[in-house]
Amino acid sequence: MAIDVYWGSGSPYAWRVLLALEYKRLQYTSHVLQLSKQEHKSPQMLALNWRGRVPVLKDGDYVCFESLAVLYYLDLKYPEPHIFGRTPEEAGVIMRVICEYQAYIEPHLMSIVSGIFEKTANLRGDEITSDMHAVASEARTIEARLSKSDWVVGESFSAVDMVIFPGIQLLRRALERPEARELSSRFMPVEVNYPALGRWLTRVETLPGYDRTYPPHWRQSAA
Repeated sequence: MAIDVYWGSGSPYAWRVLLALEYKRLQYTSHVLQLSKQEHKSPQMLALNWRGRVPVLKDGDYVCFESLAVLYYLDLKYPEPHIFGRTPEEAGVIMRVICEYQAYIEPHLMSIVSGIFEKTANLRGDEITSDMHAVASEARTIEARLSKSDWVVGESFSAVDMVIFPGIQLLRRALERPEARELSSRFMPVEVNYPALGRWLTRVETLPGYDRTYPPHWRQSAA
């Protein structure tokens, strides 16, 4: 059956699914939606996901959305290579670290990113500074893991890498903005402050198919 994936350029949640599809070497048809034009809220998309959000994966007649649910579906439907571990113990750790990221890092990270990109935050204010402290502190736990292994959990690329990687890349892109220079010193450059994390980012970028997952509008803005 044909796999269709509907996504938006720069969405860290959609990026997770693209990384999984490429890692599993699955054939799929890519549908890049223009989020600025509200294409993800078109009647066609609302028929697939009534919440009007991406990513949405359609595999034959089956439709799945919410990025973590899509990753889990893909791993059960197309199990090689596994992305949720090969043992119950490894699966438990992968899910635990994903939950930790979603609970303790992601809300702060997305607050920083939206504050910078949407120009809604005082970049010298207490709130965003507190968010940056929280992200930097939790990043040290990931750094500790990556100092012992090439991947966040276990000996191979897994769902937890796919979940965390796009968020870190989005944060880096936000902190590279000139107006965020003072705020960014707590995290950037990643290669200096978190060397193992920096090596891991490069490792993911060299995976087969990675270039097809890269946000196209990032490439255009760099040209």
